[in-house]
Amino acid sequence: MFKARDVLLYFALKYEGQYEAIISSIRNKVQIDEQDYRFVTTNYKGDFITIVDNEYPLEFKKIYRPPLVVFYKGNLKLLINLSKAIAVIGTRNPSEYGIKMATNLTHDLASDEFIIVSGMAKGIDAVAHQTALNANGKTIAVLGSGINYPYPKQNESLYQNLCQHGLVLSEYPGSTKPTKDNFPERNRLVAALGRAVLVVEAKKRSGTFITVGASLAGGGDIFCVPGLASEDSGTNQLIKDGAYLVESFEDIKNLWPNK
Repeated sequence: MFKARDVLLYFALKYEGQYEAIISSIRNKVQIDEQDYRFVTTNYKGDFITIVDNEYPLEFKKIYRPPLVVFYKGNLKLLINLSKAIAVIGTRNPSEYGIKMATNLTHDLASDEFIIVSGMAKGIDAVAHQTALNANGKTIAVLGSGINYPYPKQNESLYQNLCQHGLVLSEYPGSTKPTKDNFPERNRLVAALGRAVLVVEAKKRSGTFITVGASLAGGGDIFCVPGLASEDSGTNQLIKDGAYLVESFEDIKNLWPNK
């Protein structure tokens, strides 16, 4: 007789973390062959939590399509208290101004015990993670690829540091390669972990807006660094729509929800 977490792990491994395939198998009560179970699970040695485990974050249970299994590397204790967790996101191709603002704000946030959450993409994500690590702060990365598959490859060194000094999460096991559909899924988890989102440079049509939308759906606040006047400035548009304009760490701290 298989326990609930055994069943969840089996389907997550078998279907490489694809939510619809996993949930469909569970709802339809697909029978598990013991030999196939051993074949699928025997060689998996990584760490994971499931939605039935005590360590599973409440923040994930509140969202649409909560991940049934989360694979991880690093310090899982970072999920215990997320009251000062903030998602720092933005463009993959930041300007010098964007890098400077992301670095300054993230450094001050991390130094004040905020947990920096992002998606380990190139650009602002990578700047946020690296700055938090440099400040000996706390940071969580959510991947759109398998837990053993750092993406993009240029961030492999950052990935190793995050595994050792922070926390890396993924819905996808092993070396599962990313697909374009994985990143919107990843973004909902980034939004769920942060009480608020800080946006530094983003175009109007970008994955940043998926994260912002998910955060708003969960009652999160949106902070934006203003950008140069441009018809395609996503941050300026968000500010027009009601996001908080921030120029310094003090702006965020003073506006922090339930401070």
